[in-house]
Amino acid sequence: MTNLSPYGQAVDPTVDDDLRRYGFCVLRDIISKTDIAEIDHALDPRFTATPFCQGGFYGPRTKRFGGLLKRVPAVERLVRHPAIMCLVRSVLDPWCDTIQLNLTQALELHPGAPAQFPHRDEDMWRGPTGQIEYLVNVMWPISPFKTENGATLIWPGSHNAGAAKDAQPMAVEAEPGSAILFLGSTLHGAGANMTGAIRRGIIVSYCLGWLKPYENQWLTYPPDAARAFDPELAALVGYQQHRPNLGNYDGQCPSILLEGNPPEYLAAIDALRPDQEGALAEFLDQQSTGQLPPAGGIAEIGAGRNKREVKSNG
Repeated sequence: MTNLSPYGQAVDPTVDDDLRRYGFCVLRDIISKTDIAEIDHALDPRFTATPFCQGGFYGPRTKRFGGLLKRVPAVERLVRHPAIMCLVRSVLDPWCDTIQLNLTQALELHPGAPAQFPHRDEDMWRGPTGQIEYLVNVMWPISPFKTENGATLIWPGSHNAGAAKDAQPMAVEAEPGSAILFLGSTLHGAGANMTGAIRRGIIVSYCLGWLKPYENQWLTYPPDAARAFDPELAALVGYQQHRPNLGNYDGQCPSILLEGNPPEYLAAIDALRPDQEGALAEFLDQQSTGQLPPAGGIAEIGAGRNKREVKSNG
């Protein structure tokens, strides 16, 4: 496994390789401990007021809460860290038009917390497994992650429907300022906290833009809250369309809600992928020349164009 030093926009190719080969990787010291301490301090009041979780999966000795971007604005530094975004996009971009924020969650693992049930986060969607990656998780240690205090357990090689029956979990130890990335298809779970101290962490996860996110972002960050975000962050929490036209508001990009109260009557506006734009243009051209469009419409035209392109290139 490769352990990283700080990165800018570019990420060492070996790290991307580690993430794909083992299902996880660790980026060491990519944000200052001062930044993490600021976030840690800001989390204190809400952790104090938050009750313990209910249920065996979340854990009766664990505290969790989400919506971190509106509760601790400095968390944006974690959410949009350039090295993280580079890796996330390298994994998810082949399967979607846009990515989206799936979750921001702070958690405390209290003394005596048992190990969490091992799971793969992609199972929440129950889609085909073994090829598509639906999700990338990033665990940010707020306090040191050690084997004895319940560091995240990961089963290396369990991703992409990999076998985990005889595999042994690895406790991924890391210090504040580092980030642990693992795929949505990777088997994992929190370890048991066998110490007398609380372990804190923050989970930030990203998923394909056409999925329903784990945390309902539009309720978590309604327009009044999202207007405080810059456009890129607002898009990440759902104020964008996933082409074609998915997630629209009255036929337009939902970012229109961030501009104030929209007009009562709006014209629906196409939001198509380039391949669909090309197929539609061909369809409309056939109509203008009096040709009868194929029964399959745009899809059939697009398939025909693709076949011709393959033939011409082959």
